[in-house]
Amino acid sequence: MDALYIIAFVIYPYVVITTFVLGHSYRYATDRFGWNTRSTEILDRGGLRIGITLFHWGILATLFGHAGGLLIPQRVYDSFGVDARIHTLLAVVVGILVGILAFVGVSLLLKRRLSQERVKAITGWNQIVTLILLTLAIGTGLYNVFFGGHNVLISVAPWIRSIVILRPEPSLLVPVPLSYKIHIVFALSILGFSPFTRLIHIWSVPVAYLVRRYIMFRN
Repeated sequence: MDALYIIAFVIYPYVVITTFVLGHSYRYATDRFGWNTRSTEILDRGGLRIGITLFHWGILATLFGHAGGLLIPQRVYDSFGVDARIHTLLAVVVGILVGILAFVGVSLLLKRRLSQERVKAITGWNQIVTLILLTLAIGTGLYNVFFGGHNVLISVAPWIRSIVILRPEPSLLVPVPLSYKIHIVFALSILGFSPFTRLIHIWSVPVAYLVRRYIMFRN
């Protein structure tokens, strides 16, 4: 196991986690007025609606699916009667559906940023890098679902859990195909870059709207 491998799958994940936690905390404490999506809807409403809807539904389902499928040990699923075969089948079917939604959505958003003149005029390198990283991460993930065929429950999943409990086992990734490793690096890169992007607004999901009192408007 060479030094590059250790850097990519032991050191890099902890650099990303540290940057993610400290970066988001710092932004929240010091940049309240910049803590928003900086929406460009007013500049091109029609071109945004479909892409943003597909992307949000697809990426949120992907995040929840990864968290539930990779962080929870298989023995927990076994206790509920969901064996590894069923677990894998569900992951593939759902992964194809939400992966396509997310990929089409982010592709439309990237195309809009690069082709719609008014939107392009206020687009910085930060937004472009974010969308490219998302496109690469989602694209490689979708490729793995269609063509990978590797059992992540015995390799990638326990590796992720080993990182979380601070006992990294990079050897678990040795037999994993290259396309999966590339997907992991892209996904980690998004997490590490997110504090410096508009992705911070994920923490501002208006959950309180579900329980707050109605606002009454009168003429």
